[in-house]
Amino acid sequence: MSIAAIESVLQQMRVTALQTGIAPHVAEAAGPRGGFAAELKRSLDGISAAQNGANAQAEAFELGKPGVALNDVMVDLQKAGVAFQTGLQVRNRLVTAYQEIMSLPA
Repeated sequence: MSIAAIESVLQQMRVTALQTGIAPHVAEAAGPRGGFAAELKRSLDGISAAQNGANAQAEAFELGKPGVALNDVMVDLQKAGVAFQTGLQVRNRLVTAYQEIMSLPA
């Protein structure tokens, strides 16, 4: 996978995160602070926050708290699920890339 392709995938992930509302901060996501590791950590933190928020909203709905609609709970749970699946696919691609690099002759 080329650098341009990786940059394209990262840009798509940023746009998707902004559209779903799981990006922590727009300024941080666009800035080059910390490099790849920091970007990966921010993405994982965003996925975790989406899952925690969805679970908290589901619990509030189960307890019958006012103002929590079932459709909102289901949408948030789906957003968290999609974010998790995206993170899982990124992890799988990283592992595959690592394995390819390690199998190159020295």
